[in-house]
Amino acid sequence: MKNKKLYIVLFILGLIFITNTILVLSGLTTGFDNAIYNLVRSLECEFFDKYFVFITKFGNVSVVIGIVSLLILLFRNRNGIILTILGVISAVTNKTLKHIIQRSRPDVLRLIKQGGYSYPSGHSMISVAIYGYLLYLAFTKIKNRILKWLCSIILFIFILSIGVSRIYVGVHYASDVLGGFTLALFELILIINLAKKRFRGN
Repeated sequence: MKNKKLYIVLFILGLIFITNTILVLSGLTTGFDNAIYNLVRSLECEFFDKYFVFITKFGNVSVVIGIVSLLILLFRNRNGIILTILGVISAVTNKTLKHIIQRSRPDVLRLIKQGGYSYPSGHSMISVAIYGYLLYLAFTKIKNRILKWLCSIILFIFILSIGVSRIYVGVHYASDVLGGFTLALFELILIINLAKKRFRGN
């Protein structure tokens, strides 16, 4: 990504995250959060209950560590290092912001148990950071056009599903997910471009 476009994209993502955070701190996201929650919960049925409870587990720390460890063994190159960096940065950033902001979780029907603070969504952040990097690799490294698009679309739906699952199972507001997605995407794009410069010519 050329520097000018990179800066514009990062600026927009940063602006969205900062604006969203200010609105959250000001208590001005209630209408947005309720509207998205009602929309997501309108999908309620046995299939989606099982699907979202299952898919949300792929953002759990233990599952992510297992997946990243496996990928490091499979890649055995710089991609394993980048995945580790993305995972650590996302986890540290998320924990730090949660303890600073200290937003309580939604008081709604919950399909799973979840403690801690709510903003930003850690599952949303880790899904964009880790699975988003896999999407980037699929789109840039797979040469077969059909396979490239198939893998990219599946990973995109997978990432989106994890974010939606956090709202569906009742442990996050929509603004939590938006904050997690935008912040992690900012980190992902930044790390990818820094890695390109670092490994250029190697």
